[in-house]
Amino acid sequence: MNLLSIIAEAWSAMGQNKLRTGLTMLGMIIGVGAVVVMLGIGQGARTTINESIKSMGSNLFIVLSGASTSGGLRMGSGSAPTLTADDGEALAKLDSVNASSPVLPGTVQLSYGPNNWSTLTYAVSPNYLVVRDWAVESGQNFTDTEVRGATRVVLLGKTVAKNLFGEEDPVGKTIRIKGSPYQVIGLLTNRGQSLDGRDQDDSALIPITTGQRKLFGGQFPGTVRYILVQAKSAQVMPEAEQEITQMLRIRHRLSEEQENDFTVRNLAAVAQTAATSAQAMSFMLGAIASISLLVGGIGIMNIMLVSVTERTREIGIRMAVGARRRDILLQFLLEALMICLVGGTIGIGIGVGAAWLTSDMSGMTVEITFGAIGMSFLFSFAVGVFFGYYPARRAASLRPVEALRYE
Repeated sequence: MNLLSIIAEAWSAMGQNKLRTGLTMLGMIIGVGAVVVMLGIGQGARTTINESIKSMGSNLFIVLSGASTSGGLRMGSGSAPTLTADDGEALAKLDSVNASSPVLPGTVQLSYGPNNWSTLTYAVSPNYLVVRDWAVESGQNFTDTEVRGATRVVLLGKTVAKNLFGEEDPVGKTIRIKGSPYQVIGLLTNRGQSLDGRDQDDSALIPITTGQRKLFGGQFPGTVRYILVQAKSAQVMPEAEQEITQMLRIRHRLSEEQENDFTVRNLAAVAQTAATSAQAMSFMLGAIASISLLVGGIGIMNIMLVSVTERTREIGIRMAVGARRRDILLQFLLEALMICLVGGTIGIGIGVGAAWLTSDMSGMTVEITFGAIGMSFLFSFAVGVFFGYYPARRAASLRPVEALRYE
């Protein structure tokens, strides 16, 4: 018997009991569909987190000011005014550092005509956009001259611009921040959500000196809340962390016995932890969905064993008229494979549709890749071979005489 005739016989045998074949396929359809959906959800989560990590900037450190004490209670990092804008300039000159920016944040009310919007406004240096790998979509970044002059200029994120201006171009317009006029000199590119779920586009940037002298003020002039520092590469981050610590201890005149009055945190390590968690979640979802394939495979083995028992006399007749054992083996193995592959193909289609529906209804990112589809198809093939081989081998090992006597 040639391969085509064996395939035709296998297909004919499947068609003789359509209901049983359909129910057997159902296990594979559900299993493969579940794998496609779960892999899509896992990949979508990884993509979302990777985009959030990318939007933070690369090779970043955040240097927080010290902790204050009130009534015997320590208030935590960032509560004491121990960092200045000059510290940020000094850190930018380190050999392992690419750029740095002091940051003084505060929530303020912005208004333009009849529209107003409350947003988190950051007083920063021009290098803030370098550190965060953030670009200006239209207009321009503020300059060192505007920083020295504490000029009232502002860069707007997309969310702020939309709420204040709608579809109108904000560049060149004048808005009011706490009642004072500020000229919009630039519109920032879209950044999306951060790792903590905050909308990064719901923000505005002003020169650090403008924030210190005219907007936020404060009891301690010249101080900042924290400093963002970007290392030149991922390889020099340990060296950069040591240099940052040494430089600040020298500038703050701390003796060897004194603790640091600042905290250096490696944001790349935090981002890597988030990425690892997303990868683990993706693997876990795939493993859970694979259980459905295992159950489907067991169902196929069970049905194929029943089919061998029911067709024992048929097998004996085939052997008696010249069919070889390998022909019998191949026929039953192909039946199992065809059930798996047809069911797997249907399952892939249902899985892709279910993934799109899940994304549309829940709003979560679901990403179906060709790799996930190919993997699901290969799984269905492997299940067919693995769970179909034993029944096929059992059929091929029957002795013709005993098979012909079987009732």
